[in-house]
Amino acid sequence: MELTLDDIARQAGVSRSTVSRVVNGHPNVREHVRQRVLKVIENTGYHPNAAARTLASQRSWMLGLVLPRSVSSFFADPYFPRLTQGIAQACNQNNYTLALFLVGSKEDEEKIFPRVSRKGLLDGILIQSGQTGDQLIDRLVASSIPLVILGRPVQECDASYIDVDNVTGAYNATSHLIRQGRQRIATITGAPGSTVSIDRLEGYRKALSERGRDVDESLIAAGDFTEASGYYAMQKLLDARPDAVFAASDIMAIGAMRAAREAGLKIPDDIAFVGYDDLPIATMVDIPLTTIRQPIQRFGVMAVEVLMDLVENGLTPPRRMILDTELVVRASCGASTADRLG
Repeated sequence: MELTLDDIARQAGVSRSTVSRVVNGHPNVREHVRQRVLKVIENTGYHPNAAARTLASQRSWMLGLVLPRSVSSFFADPYFPRLTQGIAQACNQNNYTLALFLVGSKEDEEKIFPRVSRKGLLDGILIQSGQTGDQLIDRLVASSIPLVILGRPVQECDASYIDVDNVTGAYNATSHLIRQGRQRIATITGAPGSTVSIDRLEGYRKALSERGRDVDESLIAAGDFTEASGYYAMQKLLDARPDAVFAASDIMAIGAMRAAREAGLKIPDDIAFVGYDDLPIATMVDIPLTTIRQPIQRFGVMAVEVLMDLVENGLTPPRRMILDTELVVRASCGASTADRLG
């Protein structure tokens, strides 16, 4: 008779989901429990394969990653390849196959939704949070498929999500510029309506107001997380004469720095810059970029772990996880060597 996960669970005196975690090499299993399950597996000669696992568990062992981005912007923005790398790493470690879905239009959404929500195709879905009125997320939540949203959703919903502390990250970036003695601190926001943009703008405003500074709306310019948008936003900000800029992404900061240099400004003497993400490119530019480091690959790994928990242990209660960020001081902000070491 062919053994199943339930048979192994009974003999080991553990739950079926625990056996599943041991079989898939999941780290969140106590070592003595792992060894007990492995001993039963060895004694019984149990050897699962992909087909047997699917039949026994009614699972496909496939997870979907849905990104509301066009193909061109996906590959142009280094954030998403790094995020996908972390997600793929976690899927490989846990014997899941990863399927990628890029949603660039309403037509794409209409084509993709029936496929990703069809029972039996995917065990769960990771979806990047979009902007206000993101109907795809609402439809997936209503479909009751295990779902983890990458980033806090704009509209409150009964779903699990993982995010970084964007408000505190932006607050720390702006506070650092204030401590450097900068008086006219501008910001370049991300795409209007996205939670990332909303939260990072809130952190910028909070840092200024807590130090008794008025928020000058002429020092706020909108971007869309591309280098070109940072460049054009900086051109608009020049008339307001900022002496520092907090950009809501490294890529926008680099575009803004290019515009500032073209206008004859010296970095960091005339104008300081802080970005957000700590992508590799932040250290490759002529003047290394001070930035807020967020754990992008770890974010992807943990998102998969949260989704696995939903698949194995049910959708309720929703899981909510917020990761910390870190200020990384480099030359673009004008901090002294002592400031950087401190």
